[in-house]
Amino acid sequence: MGLLTIGAFARAARLTAKALRLYDELGLLPPAAVDPESGYRLYDPGQLERARLIARLRRIGMPLAEIRTVCGLEPAAAAEAVGSYWRQVTADTAARGRLATLLVEHLSREANAMSDTPTLALRYAARRDTGAVRDTNEDAAYASDRLLAVADGPRSPGGAAASAAAVDALKPLELVDAPGAELLTMLAAAVGDADRQVRAAATGEHRPFTTLTAVLRSGSQLALVHVGDTRAYLLRAGELSQLTQDHTYVQSLVDQGRLDRDQAAAHPERALLVRALGTGPVEADLALRTGLVGDRYLLCSDGLSAVVPRGALQAELAAQVGPEEVVRRLIELAYAEGAPDNIACVVADLVEA
Repeated sequence: MGLLTIGAFARAARLTAKALRLYDELGLLPPAAVDPESGYRLYDPGQLERARLIARLRRIGMPLAEIRTVCGLEPAAAAEAVGSYWRQVTADTAARGRLATLLVEHLSREANAMSDTPTLALRYAARRDTGAVRDTNEDAAYASDRLLAVADGPRSPGGAAASAAAVDALKPLELVDAPGAELLTMLAAAVGDADRQVRAAATGEHRPFTTLTAVLRSGSQLALVHVGDTRAYLLRAGELSQLTQDHTYVQSLVDQGRLDRDQAAAHPERALLVRALGTGPVEADLALRTGLVGDRYLLCSDGLSAVVPRGALQAELAAQVGPEEVVRRLIELAYAEGAPDNIACVVADLVEA
């Protein structure tokens, strides 16, 4: 079979001539020949398979730059690249769906909220401690009037840098004066940036990763983002509630009813993470809460939550002392239990300014 005109080739490939001209300009699918007199593009029938692949990749939304890469791969590698792209799309779509639901709920509440709410502020304290056993510290802890954050990197080269990078990625948000409805969008984007920064820092066999739990405040609105097994707690009217759920293998067994909480606490793989920044497309938990004057927040790594019983946490948080004193007491409790891990601890009170 001889060469096909661009019109005939477009019909056979189920593409438009306009699309073929674009693919030629981008170097994705140059014609086999160009008529020297008319300038018409001519295509070899053997190019149909590549043209159809490009068309299918465009239909699933893959950018042209990525299509160029996929088309240059062997079939097995191309299949893996397409699968990786679609997993990222699925994760992004799910995250946007959850975010849209949360924003709708928030806007509905905001429409009915009173406008004479008091000016609020956070009183806070943050501290990280190496613990009694470790000789390095891979935890990060940060607190300001706008942002509270803890992160826990692995005990390996790059662990401390990974946790610090995750927290640093959120700090620019302190400078943005945004209404509550925008906080989640900002946090979701910043966590995506943090995940990419942690992955980009990988060298050789070292693949650093980190957990991250953070709260971003605007007025009485507090946006929570969470990945991993660092935790956020709220003490309100004397009652302690855990605002996050651990992203661990053992927690998944608890959710499935295969373990109870006592068994989970003693499980040898209780620290095995199923979600973390730096391990690939990240799916973060997002939530938007309305704070009340008198609320006390605790963000901590598992160096505290895994060794200090919940009742003891509640008792210390309920004490009528400031955040600095509470942080000191909580770390002392971890040491009383052996402090086998690094400790990151942030305590903050929501007060009327």
